Amino acid sequence: MPGALPDGEPVPSAGTLPDSARAGLGRRPFGIYVHVPFCTTRCGYCDFNTYTAAELGARPVSPGAPAVSPGVPAVSPAGSAAGRPVSLATYPDLAIAEIRFARQVMALDQHRADLPVSTVFFGGGTPTLLPPADLGRILRAIDTEFGLQPGAEVTTEANPESVDAAALGELRAQGLTRVSFGMQSAVPGVLAVLDRVHQPGRPARCAGWARAAGFEHVSLDLIYGTPGESDADWRRSLDAAVAAAPDHVSAYALTVEPGTRLAARVRRGELPPPDDDVLADRYLIADEVLSAAGLTWYEISNWAAAESSRCAHNMLYWTDGDWWGIGPGAHSHVGGTRWWNVRHPAAYGARVAAGTSPGQAREVLAGSERQLERVMLAVRLTEGCPVEILSPAGRLNAQSVVAEGLASADALARGRIVLTRRGRLLADAVTRKLTD
Repeated sequence: MPGALPDGEPVPSAGTLPDSARAGLGRRPFGIYVHVPFCTTRCGYCDFNTYTAAELGARPVSPGAPAVSPGVPAVSPAGSAAGRPVSLATYPDLAIAEIRFARQVMALDQHRADLPVSTVFFGGGTPTLLPPADLGRILRAIDTEFGLQPGAEVTTEANPESVDAAALGELRAQGLTRVSFGMQSAVPGVLAVLDRVHQPGRPARCAGWARAAGFEHVSLDLIYGTPGESDADWRRSLDAAVAAAPDHVSAYALTVEPGTRLAARVRRGELPPPDDDVLADRYLIADEVLSAAGLTWYEISNWAAAESSRCAHNMLYWTDGDWWGIGPGAHSHVGGTRWWNVRHPAAYGARVAAGTSPGQAREVLAGSERQLERVMLAVRLTEGCPVEILSPAGRLNAQSVVAEGLASADALARGRIVLTRRGRLLADAVTRKLTD
């Protein structure tokens, strides 16, 4: 089951933001994340806030049938105060209701939130279990309430088995511009350990269908370090990803999260835990293969064919922008205030239906906390961290970071901390040195 949310102070029922968060509102980039908390099955490594039909007490959704919501029975789990049924069929209206609530909270005048949205990201879960028309309806609600900037990036994640050529064509017609497929691996045995249900060649076919549908940007997500995976397996996955010709690849080290089936198997000794040295070697292999294919790292776990191919929504996260997270368990950040919604779809639906904030708790970051986050995130980017934002002690430590070969001497001379390839493997240690 999904992990617990952090603690924090209560969110006002009206969602009111503190003055410190509203200061500068409209002058910072603003995006919207829409969490779709449904999956056909739960992968063994996943602790995201997602739910299968069985977990919600409903009839399971058939894989490979993206436009299923009208036929899925409504779910009204025990504990839903308002008795609000939550399902694929009813969820779009709940998401739209929170979008309207967000507009009221963020309004810069009495009539409209003059806060055009530069990026929209449908994540999950499996957003493409919703019919394309429903994703389009949510997108139009965002445009109606806030306005989409010209050329706004609109991304959806997609499991390869949840879409086909027709569905991708419909998604593009609804105004989506970018799609990110969860490939994870090209090796059947590795996919089996991860409990992934798609066939190894399916992501490449999806990438081709997406390009044929007119998607401007196509991304593939990979995971390395799965128990039993070899270096040869990892190279096979990278080669398959490159052959699919995406303009963006994300590669993440496997993390064994508490409470997952994978964690239970590791605890019982059925599978070995990921090895840090192996993970480091796999990262270096990824950088070697992807760089040779013309994909350049721009964030430690992300490579893009050009600056225009970078994920603009994630860049907003990494550069201290503002965003509102729609949906159960979704996180938001505006001007140093961070909050997160109640986790369960039924609790979320009850609050939204009542017209109150679905926020469970929030924290207002102190100046030192924002500074730490800014350094930590900037260090992960290819542009690096400006030396000018460091404390005097951090500036002194920047010299030792360079001396240890963890950051570029040339970049430091230009006033920035830019990690070397070795430094990328030790980014957390570099952050600690720069924030001492």
